[in-house]
Amino acid sequence: MRTQELTLIGFGAIGRAVYQRMQAHAGVRITHIVVSEGKSAALQAELGSGVTVTHFVPQTTPLVLECAGHTALTDHVLPALQRGIECAVLSIGAMSAPGLPEQLQSAAEQGGTQLHLLAGAIGGIDALAAARQAGLDSVTYIGRKPPAGWRGSPAEQVVNLDALTEPTVILQATAREAARLFPKNANVAATLSLAGLGLDRTQVRLIADPGVSENIHEIEARGAFGEMQVRMRGKPLADNPKTSALTVLSALRFLHNRTASVVI
Repeated sequence: MRTQELTLIGFGAIGRAVYQRMQAHAGVRITHIVVSEGKSAALQAELGSGVTVTHFVPQTTPLVLECAGHTALTDHVLPALQRGIECAVLSIGAMSAPGLPEQLQSAAEQGGTQLHLLAGAIGGIDALAAARQAGLDSVTYIGRKPPAGWRGSPAEQVVNLDALTEPTVILQATAREAARLFPKNANVAATLSLAGLGLDRTQVRLIADPGVSENIHEIEARGAFGEMQVRMRGKPLADNPKTSALTVLSALRFLHNRTASVVI
């Protein structure tokens, strides 16, 4: 088994979980972790000499995994691609920013490398991307949360979250508009859009539902392939309830496939 060296961007809940879980993986070695300059010394002291903590992506790294947030794509991933460094990203919601997908594609072409957009918290991306090859007619994402899950969002200007007694639609719009108004839901909607019909033709319906206690993701797609419906109730990380466990597992799957003899 060959060893894959990796630079990890970000060390929040997702980055820390990936780092911890990859310590037992013989095929992948995290050599560098990129954080802000003000945090690097403290994190280096915490992790010791087995990894180098820095505030930039080293030129010599062959692969980058981003799990830091939207600004990391412009600050780190874009220049890394231009230098020919292969990158995988989890903050796909940033791709809803006008012009950024084209900039990233151009950077990857300039560097002669690839940008991998990881599925993160949603399933069915492989089937949706395959169905696109024959033509898609419609793709809809439905995001359902308990009312408390929408606090601090524009939903508070649409409905009284404390008074809801039945499921209530708080937004029906394109994926681009949904990503702009509800950035915390942008990753799933943007991922579906990039796999399917694009940000302006993918429909998004966001629902505050007092009858549920979990975040629920649903996909409905129709096209030449037939019809597809996916419904997911994602569990959070045990050590961080604000983070989807499947997002971390999506990154681990990608890293495992880099060195596995059989890939699926």
